[in-house]
Amino acid sequence: MEMTNTDSLKEQLIMSDPEFRDLAREHGRYEERLSELSALAYPSTEEQLEEITLKKKKLALKDQMQSIMSQHQQGQGSGH
Repeated sequence: MEMTNTDSLKEQLIMSDPEFRDLAREHGRYEERLSELSALAYPSTEEQLEEITLKKKKLALKDQMQSIMSQHQQGQGSGH
C-alpha cells in the first residue's frame, strides 16, 4: 500500500518538477546501462569500473529523488 503512495508521488513529481524529472530520467539511463553491463559474460576491467561508478551515481540520484519526495510530503502536510 505504501509502495503505491510512493509510486504515485513519483509520477506526480515527474509531471510537475523539472529537476525531479531530470533525476528520474538520468536514473533510468544508469539502470539501463547497468543491465547491459551485468549481461556481459566477460566484462573488461574498464566495464567493471564503469559498473561500480554507475551504481554509485545511481544511488546518489536515488537519494536526491528521495530527498525531493520527502520535502514534497512534508510541504503537503504543512499546507505549503
